[in-house]
Amino acid sequence: MKRTAFSLIFACCMLAMAAQDVVKVKYQGAKPTITHFVQALVNTRAKAEVIDCDEAGNAFDRAWNRHCKGLPQEKGETFTVDQKNGYVRYESKHEEHTLVIEMCYWNEADGKHRLVAYNVASYFNGKYSTGQYDGLDFYRYNNATRTMTRTQDVGFEVEYYSEDGARVSYDLPRSGKNITKKSWYDDGRIVSNTLKWQGRRFTR
Repeated sequence: MKRTAFSLIFACCMLAMAAQDVVKVKYQGAKPTITHFVQALVNTRAKAEVIDCDEAGNAFDRAWNRHCKGLPQEKGETFTVDQKNGYVRYESKHEEHTLVIEMCYWNEADGKHRLVAYNVASYFNGKYSTGQYDGLDFYRYNNATRTMTRTQDVGFEVEYYSEDGARVSYDLPRSGKNITKKSWYDDGRIVSNTLKWQGRRFTR
């Protein structure tokens, strides 16, 4: 029975992820902003006809809806929208645990696409602690179709553990264009590397 239940939940999670592979972006005006990209992802998750197993995504969506309605966030939660820099950050702190979810985008050099990032990271006592829902996802937005499609064509492979055993986290830029990759070692060392934006992809 337990195996059947687990299989069902796993299958539903895969369906939920698949439902987010192509996301329709609705907006008025000349071009979408970070809030349009956030709303598009929230809407897609809400419409997915599957059991919602992404607790981190649920928390982000609820906080976003409270922000849109002008309501205060729950205790220990903050939601920051930096429209000018195209950056959104949700943070939830409960005792020693901190959950961070952030989104941002880059204008691509061809003028026809944007790269949108959605990043989830968990921390315990200020140190990165790989959580169940952690991950860095990318979507390429197409101006012509007004859709963003999940992509891995970003110039580097997202990893969560390095070959020498470190946990790996990512920080999206609120200012500037580069992503910071951090390797967290058990001995307390933190090694940072910069992934540099090149107009469509990143270089190490």
